Amino acid sequence: MTLRTRIMLVYLLVVGGGVYYLVTRGLEELRPRYLESMEVPLVDAAHLLAHAVGVEAVESDAIDAGRVKAVLEGAFARRFAAKVYSITKTRVDLRVYVTDARGRVVYDSDGGRQVGEDFSQRRDVARTLRGEYGARASYDVPVDEKALVLYVAAPVLSADGATVGVLTVGKPAESVDDLVRAARTRLAVAGAVGGGLLVALGVAFSIWIATPLARLTQYARALRDGKPAKLPRLAGREVGELQVAFDEMRAALDGKAYVERYVQTLTHEIKSPLSAIRGAAEILAENPPEEAREKFVGNIRAETGRIQRIVDQLLQLASLEARKARAEFAEVELVSLVREVVDAAQAGAQTRGVSLEFEAGAGRLPVRGDRGLLAQAVSALIQNALEFTATGGRVRALVKGESDGNAAVCIEDSGTGIPDFALGRVFERFYSLPRPGSGVKSTGLGLSLVREIAHLHEGEAAVGNRAEGGAWAELRLPRRGS
Repeated sequence: MTLRTRIMLVYLLVVGGGVYYLVTRGLEELRPRYLESMEVPLVDAAHLLAHAVGVEAVESDAIDAGRVKAVLEGAFARRFAAKVYSITKTRVDLRVYVTDARGRVVYDSDGGRQVGEDFSQRRDVARTLRGEYGARASYDVPVDEKALVLYVAAPVLSADGATVGVLTVGKPAESVDDLVRAARTRLAVAGAVGGGLLVALGVAFSIWIATPLARLTQYARALRDGKPAKLPRLAGREVGELQVAFDEMRAALDGKAYVERYVQTLTHEIKSPLSAIRGAAEILAENPPEEAREKFVGNIRAETGRIQRIVDQLLQLASLEARKARAEFAEVELVSLVREVVDAAQAGAQTRGVSLEFEAGAGRLPVRGDRGLLAQAVSALIQNALEFTATGGRVRALVKGESDGNAAVCIEDSGTGIPDFALGRVFERFYSLPRPGSGVKSTGLGLSLVREIAHLHEGEAAVGNRAEGGAWAELRLPRRGS
């Protein structure tokens, strides 16, 4: 499991769990809070109606049921259309019943269904008759949980202030269920949107934390593979210190490995020509015939020239590897540069009996770099292709722009190709294959120089075999402004 995934999971567990708890708790609390808010206007309605009944229907400290009916029935008969948010009301859905001082029902707005029944033991009536606040919540249909009704009572007073009865207002809780459902929907949508935003924030947070480490990992792997790598710019003091430590470690390891590698390879490559020179010198000391003398002097010259080439190329390679600044870089038009290198190599190609062709796409291909080094890299690739192509063969230099914003110089030949065992080693220092016909090996530093020049220009060098025979070598460089 990656660090980014772990951060994301912990974030979702902590933050997502908290949001989930708040949303679910809010959904659970919606209906009770709506019911509580509904009780307040019921108290007002009960007292207003109780006062109206007391004024209009109380005589001789007794409630006149007929006059109560006359006072209230008109309101229940009214029809209207009131759009209250998501609910449309068309009639009064309150239930009102009035009891006398003994708790017996004298009026019931529900068609008089319970007139005459004794409600003296019901909480709303009993408490109100005792001068207390009377209210209850009851299920009109015991088997139906949706039939909950809230009842709030108020005393009906006579002219002298005596309690002569109780008026109770009932409101079905189902009337607020539509509001509760709408509120739950809005809360659920808000929770989903908020959750989505939190997930997006968590992804951004995990990327923000993990990206510097991922970039440092890429940097370390590039160093391991010998590829060009820029030390990434990273935010944060701790990450910055880690970045500096990586760079210091790279410099220390590179320096140590560099010295060890060069001492070993240089010793190995110079050992053979030094042995040949020493043997020729010993023979010359014995004063051999003139013909043999010339032969061994020629051997000494050839081997010293080989050592000189190795030293010169090693010095150039070391200079390229240590070079970091690109202050001398300027715009280089790649098509014209490769054409010049091909023209310069035509004489050598004709001597070998090899056809050297040049091909370029339409337009210019500007890159930024050192013109001399780029020309040397292209020349090395062309020379390598000519040496491995037999007489009558063909070498083609192709310059093209890539869709990814790079420019590429591809050298193709019709030679023997690269053996499979050597494909992964041709860029190693001092690794060389025998040339066809002569069996002579080069210093093995040419392709290493090409790769270092490519890396200095933030590009890549690669080789491979063509399906139709022969090999290809490619130098890829970023185009100017890409």
